[in-house]
Amino acid sequence: MAKRSSLSIRIVEGKNLPAKDITGSSDPYCIVKVDNEPIIRTATVWKTLCPFWGEEYEVHLPPTFHSVAFYVMDEDALSRDDVIGKVCLTRDTLAAHPKGFSGWAHLTEVDPDEEVQGEIHLRLEVVPGTRACRLRCSVLEARDLAPKDRNGASDPFVRVRYNGLTQETSIVKKSCYPRWNETFEFELEEGAADTLCVEAWDWDLVSRNDFLGKVVVNVQRLWAAQREEGWFRLQPDQSKSRREEGHLGSLQLEVQLRDETVLPSGCYQPLVQLLCREVKLGNQGPGQLISLIEETTSTECRQEVATTLLKLFLGQGLAKDFLDLLFQLELSRTCEANTLFRSNSLASKSMESFLKVAGMRYLHGVLGPIIDRVFEEKKYVELDPSKVEVKDVGCSGLHRPQTEAEVLEQSAQTLRAHLGALLSALSPSVRACPAVVRATFRQLFRRVRERFPSAQDENVPFIAVTSFLCLRFVSPAILAPKLFHLRERHADARTSRTLLLLAKAVQNVGNMDTPASRAKETWMEPLQPTVRQGVAQLKDFITKLVDIQEKDELDLQWALSLQAPPVKEGPLFIHRTKGKGPLTSSSFKKLHFSLTTEALSFAKTPSSKKSTLIKLANIRAAEKVEEKSFGSSHVMQAIYTDDSGRLQTAYLQCKCVNELNQWLSALRKVCINNTGLLGSYHPGVFRGDKWSCCHQRDKTDLGCNKTRSWVTLQEWNDPLDHDLEAQLIYRHLLGVEAALREKHRQLSTGPEAGRGPTGPGEAPGDPLAELFQVLGDLQEAHRSSPAGSPPLEPSRILELQT
Repeated sequence: MAKRSSLSIRIVEGKNLPAKDITGSSDPYCIVKVDNEPIIRTATVWKTLCPFWGEEYEVHLPPTFHSVAFYVMDEDALSRDDVIGKVCLTRDTLAAHPKGFSGWAHLTEVDPDEEVQGEIHLRLEVVPGTRACRLRCSVLEARDLAPKDRNGASDPFVRVRYNGLTQETSIVKKSCYPRWNETFEFELEEGAADTLCVEAWDWDLVSRNDFLGKVVVNVQRLWAAQREEGWFRLQPDQSKSRREEGHLGSLQLEVQLRDETVLPSGCYQPLVQLLCREVKLGNQGPGQLISLIEETTSTECRQEVATTLLKLFLGQGLAKDFLDLLFQLELSRTCEANTLFRSNSLASKSMESFLKVAGMRYLHGVLGPIIDRVFEEKKYVELDPSKVEVKDVGCSGLHRPQTEAEVLEQSAQTLRAHLGALLSALSPSVRACPAVVRATFRQLFRRVRERFPSAQDENVPFIAVTSFLCLRFVSPAILAPKLFHLRERHADARTSRTLLLLAKAVQNVGNMDTPASRAKETWMEPLQPTVRQGVAQLKDFITKLVDIQEKDELDLQWALSLQAPPVKEGPLFIHRTKGKGPLTSSSFKKLHFSLTTEALSFAKTPSSKKSTLIKLANIRAAEKVEEKSFGSSHVMQAIYTDDSGRLQTAYLQCKCVNELNQWLSALRKVCINNTGLLGSYHPGVFRGDKWSCCHQRDKTDLGCNKTRSWVTLQEWNDPLDHDLEAQLIYRHLLGVEAALREKHRQLSTGPEAGRGPTGPGEAPGDPLAELFQVLGDLQEAHRSSPAGSPPLEPSRILELQT
């Protein structure tokens, strides 16, 4: 049994931000931090005070996290980026909103005294003295303190205050992981102060010392306990009065916290087997379980349920059968061919999720080069005469400005070239399309042709395929390439317009150039010759795509199973420490890395022969390296055992915080079941004769910081987690149990009542009753399971911070 937490984050937009540049504008982006650790950076939106991001993320993290903060920054090319403001949501705030926090939040000032992080290890005792009892406070060590100096570290010391007396530890230079092991004593007198304050500070020679956080201890509770020892989380100083909110602008967010207790696999087997049996039996009438789940699922959570069901059946090898069943259910209630798969039904949502999970790599191969070309060319493209701006394309010097007609003609030529390139890349890509995707489209094509067999509906099966392939997959990826991981940044205004017009053209081709699609925007007429040619190309492509036999599908799947497809790949800089000497960024060498489910390999170029760097089973931790070690905050370390069983470390540098967290997530997810995973690590490097982080001289010394193996970002190519998917489905079914029972009552009194199975191929008589029994058993299993882990901090003696 494991307790898991996840954050669903959508950063929508900002408004009324202050101007930070001399031009009267800003270049805003967001940094998301969980407990002060950066995990996400949005794209920069240039020259605006009301930016729109629309970026979505799913973060998996341990249940013990405390807060998530959103920092709005202004990007500067020549100087350090400016902080505009922040929004901080505590875990308690998110837990108080089961359906998620959604809305506008005012940005607040970033106060250095509130920007604290880390923990301090204290031993607190009440001991007998000669005249009265004495309060003994041992300051042992601290970890993950905020770096306050330009060298990426701090010079921390601790100040202990009680009853008007103050004592201080020694100063540990250049460390965020100091060790003191110093003890202080105070006399406990009648009527003395009720609190002991332990403050961490960064010592500065010239300027004033920087506050690093504090712990306030209730002495009366300590007196009752006599002794306490543990790691205490450092708290901010919130005694200062706040300025009026709203002067820094606002941020629109959607954040939902989900806490799940995942039971052992065996507990979910009855539920999984029941759902799989229903899918295998197919559509068996009004009592069919999948149909009833769709009927009782609200529109708001349909996408989430569709994705979870799809992943569950993918793990059972039944994704094609599940989607085929949904196709049949949709077709059974569709009368008009032109409304087929146009609603946000469970079939439409499940197919969207399926294409993202199973077809994203294929999409990148086909669409990636075209998107890259659009971004690199940055041409001004416009077909709507009412929106043409001739000044944007005028020539300088002796050349005359272009006329509106010339702009429209050049724009049409550019779009025809892009559309033609996309169709030309699509046509020969049949063999590159995953077998399970081809087989699913084959089932869709066949079902629609059976439902609409007349000659006048001959295009309907093709349109059914393109409604998913073009309208719900390729076109959205063209419109928002960053959200489909095709680009790292959002497009500027000019490129966005080009992408929008190209997406419209793809939609017209996907609609088979129907009169209705042509009538919407008549100014798209210059593209009609390419669109008509594209329709013929697309129909030929779909005909080949769905022409896959069962044997071919099995052969392709078997060939794929023999390969180890990359989980993640791309260029990184590597440095492995050997001996003494300085470690600088110049020591890193650029190589192309590839992570599979077997090993982390590298090569000089993507096409070169790969050499294995680390076998996956040997990895013991994947963690960040503190900034001062290499002068960069984008370095990670892979700690692994060599052939002789000794721990080794490979240092890899990424180009940005997003790439760093993506690689860390990928490494952690594929190694999560490894034996011998480390619980602690050194965030620094062993330079000379000591660790740079905690200054310990023993190279084999236990790490000075906790590993974060459970902090990961959800990606489209994540390994399937069968138990988690089953738990999510159980939670959803529990939420709609009342509606399912009402459906069960209606069916029990209807014409189908009492109908039992009459043959080996028929569904059982009452799958709903069986489902209720399974849900009851799972409820009982959850009630009897241990109620979570105890808190890491001995918080009962802490004074409430105000």
